[in-house]
Amino acid sequence: MSALDPGTLARAEAVLRAAAGDRVRAGFPLAPLTSFRLGGPAALYLEANDDADLDAAAAAVGDTELPWTVIGKGSNLLVSDAGFAGLVIRLGKGYRWAARDGSAVRAGGAMPLPALSGVALSHGLAGFEFAVAIPATLGGAIRMNAGAHHGSMDRVLRWVDVFDLAARGRIRVEAADAGFRYRRSALPASSIVVEAMLDLRPGDQVAIRREMEGARAWRRETQPLAEPNCGSVFKNPEGDHAARLVEAAGAKGLTVGGARVSEKHANFVVASPGATASDVWELIGRVQHLVEDQFGVSLEREVQLVGEFNGAAV
Repeated sequence: MSALDPGTLARAEAVLRAAAGDRVRAGFPLAPLTSFRLGGPAALYLEANDDADLDAAAAAVGDTELPWTVIGKGSNLLVSDAGFAGLVIRLGKGYRWAARDGSAVRAGGAMPLPALSGVALSHGLAGFEFAVAIPATLGGAIRMNAGAHHGSMDRVLRWVDVFDLAARGRIRVEAADAGFRYRRSALPASSIVVEAMLDLRPGDQVAIRREMEGARAWRRETQPLAEPNCGSVFKNPEGDHAARLVEAAGAKGLTVGGARVSEKHANFVVASPGATASDVWELIGRVQHLVEDQFGVSLEREVQLVGEFNGAAV
């Protein structure tokens, strides 16, 4: 974690503590908040419970130009061993809620997708079964347009509310204006997803439950759930699958330090005890080079980076 000017950090911390008290932490460990269980601390950490907390974050960032990022379930993150030299924001319990609205469901940005799928099931609403085994919050899933089993967030989203730190307030974005593409959106980089409306449809609870159980079983059978990982490391190239390319390139089982390409699923990197984020980062680069050298395909990372890697902030 690169050194920050102590005065800058102190000013930002004072602004945040005035609004959020002990939900602001300095030198806060990030590894336990990620599925990789890797990486160093955040210089400052805020668990935001309402828009007033986010406004305080906006004020702190605006006054000091402190770098910031937001994390949800941490299931697709690789945090640098040095940590993050800035403010990490995570939505707290004030954003973890859901409510039925006819055949739609409104929910806060911190709501976990498996729990939200359970809410839909309890009301006999279909269309969200694909999300039951995705280990993400609603906010992160919308920003990344998460998907599985032929479903994705853009297919069920009606609108999303973001809190824009630059504008210091909420902005509603209709789904058609969110710029969704495969595993990405065009939501403002200065914004955090705080609420959304999902358009679902009435369905048979037995059939909904059966499809959800199938999704969970498929994940257990095909993914290395017992080992720390970040989910899919690479996006699927158009017309192909990243896992097929990685395996065909001979990278299945490849290791760097404590990081290894999973033998169970070639698009997963798993971390053994003693692994570092640098091990994972180097392994990702080696796999990319192997695939590009053999097939001329440049694999794009799906995993998001937090902090500095090879001396460059990301």
